[in-house]
Parts: sequence; structure tokens; C-alpha cells
Amino acid sequence: MASIRQLRGYHPRTAAILCVVLLVVPIAANAQDRYPVDWQSVAAESMEYFSDLLRTDTSNPPGNETEAATYLHRVLQQEGIEAELFALDPTRANLVARLRGNGSKQPILIMAHTDVVGVQRENWSVDPFGAVARDGYIYGRGSLDDKDNVTAALMLMLLLRRAEVELDRDVIFLAEAGEEGTTRFGIDYMVEQHWDRIAAEFCLAEGGETVMRDGEVQYVKIATTEKFPMRVRLVARGTAGHGSIPRLDNAVAALSRAVARLAAWQSPLRLNETTEAYFYRLGEISSPEEAARYQGVLDPEQQPRIERYFAENEPQHYSLLRTSVVPTMISGGFRRNVIPTEAEVTLDIRGLPDENPEAFYRDLAGVINDPNIEIIPEGVYRPASPPSSLESEMFQALEGVTERLFPNAVTLPSMLTGATDMAQVRTQGTQCYGFGPVRTEQDIVGGGGAHGDDERIMEGSLLSLIQFLWYAVVEVAASE
Repeated sequence: MASIRQLRGYHPRTAAILCVVLLVVPIAANAQDRYPVDWQSVAAESMEYFSDLLRTDTSNPPGNETEAATYLHRVLQQEGIEAELFALDPTRANLVARLRGNGSKQPILIMAHTDVVGVQRENWSVDPFGAVARDGYIYGRGSLDDKDNVTAALMLMLLLRRAEVELDRDVIFLAEAGEEGTTRFGIDYMVEQHWDRIAAEFCLAEGGETVMRDGEVQYVKIATTEKFPMRVRLVARGTAGHGSIPRLDNAVAALSRAVARLAAWQSPLRLNETTEAYFYRLGEISSPEEAARYQGVLDPEQQPRIERYFAENEPQHYSLLRTSVVPTMISGGFRRNVIPTEAEVTLDIRGLPDENPEAFYRDLAGVINDPNIEIIPEGVYRPASPPSSLESEMFQALEGVTERLFPNAVTLPSMLTGATDMAQVRTQGTQCYGFGPVRTEQDIVGGGGAHGDDERIMEGSLLSLIQFLWYAVVEVAASE
């Protein structure tokens, strides 16, 4: 079992060391592979595609994903790979590429989105669309979210084609538009209008994480489920009047009481197969004190104490335990001497996969207990979906790849507190799993992450991401 060492400061050679390790170890292992790969050549070629994609500004809004989709289409066609574009809006195309198997098993879908969130250029130390290499990193908007996965999926298709891998399953690559908040152009459109082109038994996409400490990967998080957003507005109403005359039905005061009550309330704690396995396995690679806490959360008698600790010290773990309610925006009034008629607050609610929104809204009303406050749901734009199985052929393959590439690491099934387009795919019955590149613990807690300023990825991580995807797909899709 992997041992846990104390986190030390990031050494500037870490990225270079990682790059060398990831290039050399799998090459030696490939002697026994049916389909050997020249990984050093792959590293150079994939970096060219990655850089081209990073230099393509697909900020959403407006998106302009068609530019990236046509680039991918051109590369795939040059290799004779079947590919099509599908667009609800001509500027926001999705690409679907397919390598056909013998049909004895259902397809695998590899999914990645080509749009990125916008940037504040003045806060970046480099050109956010320059694909700048510096200090062992590649900087660029989308380098972690999600053009690393786009590149990995593209290279997978090219390698499968070049090696003439005999497939039991079709392998489908979906480069989708609109993941960053405009899903109607991307996954909603593809699921509702073109599901026959992407239907699959398994799906691999973003959402996981490979975590390195002191130059060694400690664990690989595979996302098997996720929370879903069910945001609401609370609108308090009262009588307008002069600020010098207090009123019992003051809308601002009523809203403040409601927010305070919700802040003091805890929705019910519920674990599922994914979070139970996550905390148990995390305990196995943690210090004795941490292990007692992580594995103790499975014990109802210890839960109150542990969840208090999580709330104070590990808020992300606290969020894994329940449907979360967080006030994020508040407004009311227009003059300092006028009591307003209305005041409102937005609640960012992230539901557990089995949460019933309507029942939860009723619980909110009971906690608020004020008839002058209306709960207005904004609508659920990503559906709740069941967790994907930990016993499936695909999850077992992912565990096997972890053991192969990172022998001292463990696989942690995880639940995302955020949301991805896997939600829409899971509702169709597809088993979905999120994976991700190698990152240091210091990078994870520091800056330069997804959606952040100076977003960046370690150079060697792109190759390891491609290798992880290659070995998993070959294991599950290649004929015996």
C-alpha cells in the first residue's frame, strides 16, 4: 500500500522528472503489448495538436467552437477516420468521429469539450491563448479544462487507426460545444437530436484527477458520479416605507433571517456507493489520525463529530456528505432611506445524485418558515443521474491502468461537487467515468487551475493522460 509522506515545497525539477518517468516506464512495459507505441513520438506530436488547440480562442461566450471542430475534423480525415460535424448554431459545431469494431460489444464514448471560460487578460502573466511553455508547464486557457482531454481523445483515435487495433466495440470521439454553461448547443443537442451517433455502454470524460506528492503519484481519482445544480432565488416581500420608521415586515430583515436559518441548518447526511468507497480507500493511504476520520465517517455514531471537523477544515469533504446550500448573491433596496418592497438572495444548491428537487424545496420552505418569502427555482439544467458502477468492466480496467502506470498509487472513486456533461449521458443509461492529468498537491491547492488565471498543465502530464486513456480503451475495446 502506498505510504503517505509529508508534503514538501514544489521543486522546480519536479515537472521535468515527471516527464522523463512517464516517457520511460511505459515504453519498457510495452514489450509485452500487442500494440506497441512509440511514446516519445506521441509526446511530440500530441504537443503540436495541444498547442494549436490552445491557440484557438473558443471562449464561451461566444464559443466559436466550430473553429476547433473543423481543425479536429481535418486531422482525423487525413488519417482516414470517419468524422462528422453537428451544429445547432453554425459557429458552435460538435464533432463526432468513429472507429468501427466488429459489433460484438457496445461502443465506448470518449467525450471532451472544446469551449473554455473567458479570461481577464490583465491578470495573466502570459498570453492566455499563446500555449506558452515555461518552467515545465504549458500555460493556456483550456490547458486543464478541457483541451488536454480533447488532445488525448484525438491521439487515441489516431493511434488506434495507425496500429490497426482490432476492436470488439466502436470507439466514438465526441468533441462537444457549450459545456461551460450553454449545454443546449452541445451535449443537450447531441443527446436529444443525435443520440444514435454517440450511444455507448461506457463513457470516459473529464472530472478525475491524478495526484502527485514528492514526485510520486499517490492516488488517481475517477469520477463515478456528481452532484447536480438546483439553484433557487429567495424573494422576500414587505411594505415599502421611510427608513426612519421601522416595520415588522421589512423585506431586508426577513431575508436576513432566512439566510441565517439556512446557514445554521444541515441537510441530511447521505453516503452512496461512490462516497463510501472513496472515504474507505482514502483512509487506507492516510496517516492513522486521518484514516480514523475518513473511515469513521462511515459510522453513524462518529458522523456528527467528523462532519463538524470537515466543515471547519475540509469543506470539500463536507460537501460530499449532503446536498449543499450556499448563498452566493444578495440584493435589495435602491436608497439608504427607503425600505424596499423586495429583497432577494440566490442560493447555489448542489444536490446529491438521488436528491428530489421538489421535496428539497419543501424542506427549504420549512426551515425558512416565512410566508412572505417565495422560493423560485431557476430550473435544473443538468439532470440528476445515478452513480456509475464500481464493478463494471470499465472501472476495473481503470483500476488496472492505475496499477500499471503508477504502481504505488490507489484508485479512488469520487463524486464531483461540481457538474459535467456526463450527467446528461448517464441519464441515457451509459456508465460514465471521469479521469484527469497528473497534478501536484501544491498546484491543486494553489493557483493556475481550471478557470483560474495562468491556467497550466505540467508538460509530462499530457502524455500520461494519453497513455491512461489508451491503455483503458485497448483493455476494454480491443478484441482478444
